[in-house]
Amino acid sequence: MNAPAILEAPEAAPLSTTRLTVPGMKCAGCIGKIERELLKAPGIAAARANLSAKRVAVRHDPMLGEDALVAMLGDLGFEAQPVADNPLGADDAERKRLTRALGVAGFGMMNVMLLSVSVWSGADGATRALFHWLSALIALPVIAYAGRPFFASAWMALKHRRTNMDVPISIGVILATCLSLYETITGGAHAFFDSAVMLLFFLLAGRTLDAAMRDRTRAGIGALLGRMGKSASVIGTDGTTRRVAAKDLAPGMLVLVAAGEALAADGTVVEGVGALDNAMLTGESAPQPVGPGSIVHAGAINLAAPLRVMLTHVAEDTALAEIARAMDEAGQSRSTYVRIADRASRLYAPAVHSLAALAFAGWMVAGAGWHASLTIAIAVLIITCPCAMGLAVPAAQVVASGALMRRGLLVKDGSALERLAECDIALFDKTGTLTLGTPRADVRGLDPQARAIALGLSQASRHPLSRGLADALRAEGVIPAAVTDVAEVGGAGLAGRWQGMAVALERPEDAGASLATRLRIGGQAQTITFTDPLRSDAAATLADLSAQGLASSILSGDRAAPVAQLAEALGLAAQGEASPTAKLAVLEGLKAQGRRPLMVGDGLNDGPALAAAHASIAPGTASDASQQAADAVFIGEGLMPVALAVRTAKRTMRIVRQNFAFSIIYNLLAVPLALAGLVTPLVAAIAMSVSSLVVVANSLRLAQSANEQARA
Repeated sequence: MNAPAILEAPEAAPLSTTRLTVPGMKCAGCIGKIERELLKAPGIAAARANLSAKRVAVRHDPMLGEDALVAMLGDLGFEAQPVADNPLGADDAERKRLTRALGVAGFGMMNVMLLSVSVWSGADGATRALFHWLSALIALPVIAYAGRPFFASAWMALKHRRTNMDVPISIGVILATCLSLYETITGGAHAFFDSAVMLLFFLLAGRTLDAAMRDRTRAGIGALLGRMGKSASVIGTDGTTRRVAAKDLAPGMLVLVAAGEALAADGTVVEGVGALDNAMLTGESAPQPVGPGSIVHAGAINLAAPLRVMLTHVAEDTALAEIARAMDEAGQSRSTYVRIADRASRLYAPAVHSLAALAFAGWMVAGAGWHASLTIAIAVLIITCPCAMGLAVPAAQVVASGALMRRGLLVKDGSALERLAECDIALFDKTGTLTLGTPRADVRGLDPQARAIALGLSQASRHPLSRGLADALRAEGVIPAAVTDVAEVGGAGLAGRWQGMAVALERPEDAGASLATRLRIGGQAQTITFTDPLRSDAAATLADLSAQGLASSILSGDRAAPVAQLAEALGLAAQGEASPTAKLAVLEGLKAQGRRPLMVGDGLNDGPALAAAHASIAPGTASDASQQAADAVFIGEGLMPVALAVRTAKRTMRIVRQNFAFSIIYNLLAVPLALAGLVTPLVAAIAMSVSSLVVVANSLRLAQSANEQARA
């Protein structure tokens, strides 16, 4: 299990939790620094940093305020602010800055490389000097602009007497630029502007992709909270109503929830009978009947008659907000490679600095002079840039993700492929995952007159069963009968009159595990049943997963009876009526046993489970929040992309291990050559780029493998 690193101290009293956004977290070393140093402060019991979301969650003594925590992080060199003060769009600004810097670096790299080709081809004298000056005119403003993310981070680290990955990068770029400018001014033979700009371009590409992924993660939580009603009609003591924003609601308020309105807070129904579309919370496709005493939650949609609800939980105390928090916190797990980077980052900067310093000092002692010694030191800094190692994982992930996309599965988080490859058990939601999630009516037993009356009634309702019935009848070309006085009775069905006769679509008293409605015409009635079709390749997908070593079971919020019925048909173990908390408990129990669960689900109630699972996949018909919480999304009516994703992930990790092996061998060969003075900064930059290309070329084999599998 790849559990988040949580640093805890004994609790002596109830603790508060504060979440802070820390934009300055750039690498795994920053995580270790923040967690270690915060834990040393009095009053702090736990600290957990999330590099993807750029957030820190701190459990602390209530007497320790937010300002004190912000000041502590400031002393460590990290600007911070409470999450509540940081809108969801704040990280988008950083991504845009990185994108602009990447574009400028790409423009500069292409133009400087074009000029360098002439120098490499043998240009000499005044021509070479002209090209060096042109390169300087292009490179200097490009480096100053595109290098700002690294320079600012390195300066902040040094100012607070620490190092990070950006310190050696900044030193190498600045030294290479200064030496190149010196060479240009003095008419030297070599300038290394191309090396500096190329280095910035490769590094910015990685940073930009990382920022885009963080934005996507935060957008999922925003989409989830956006399902809550924005305001509510509060009933005053005199019976009048007024609209109150959701943030200003308070427990004890009585609100009127109109038909079609989303609830803005949790509460208890005190008056009215109706039905709620609660699929986003329970995954149940059938609406939930409610009446006086029923507990209702924010985000549910009232499908029928108006309800009066006494509020019990508002704002951050609602069940929906709790799901959002669970998604945020459960998504803070770290992969194996991030944990490796955690340890390596503590050694990388000092090791590179020491090697470069030793190279400079050694060659000075050997009598090479400051120019030659500095050139060798710069070559060491550049050639040790971990671009090949940095590309070892993302290059394979990008190629594999592209291959899966062509097969109908979108991988949103590259590290998910690593986790998918490690999964050993698959948990499936029922409605909308193993099944298509759309009730389909069986109208074969209805005569033409009954069909027309059923359509005349059902077309007047937004109820999912009514919509399913209307769709089925329209598909057969039925013309609706002229049913008058149609009224929807909350929780009971539809009633009207046809040719003076009472007609109705009623909810059967006991439908068992099946979905059904009863069509009543005068004194006669007949039952219309509905099915939620199983995905056509569900059985084949489960067999494929089993062949890959993954046992499967059903974990659903649906009613126990239909869940058990489907489980028996598929030969799976199952648990029904599982709340979001219960699903999390099941996942945590599996992980405590050393298992690595894959969660496949579509409802908002699956959001925390999708985020907490070792890896997760959602169908394209899932709620926005579930799609955002999942690591991957598949489209179409087939379930086979789930099995394909697992197989591709395992193949991807084999390629990743090969890439890492090459990167290590490259450094073992390249660093001694640089220390021996056999590599110039330009050659170092080319070697660094070639090593990256080798890693990319090896990763491209994944695309070829996927194409062969598609043809097979």
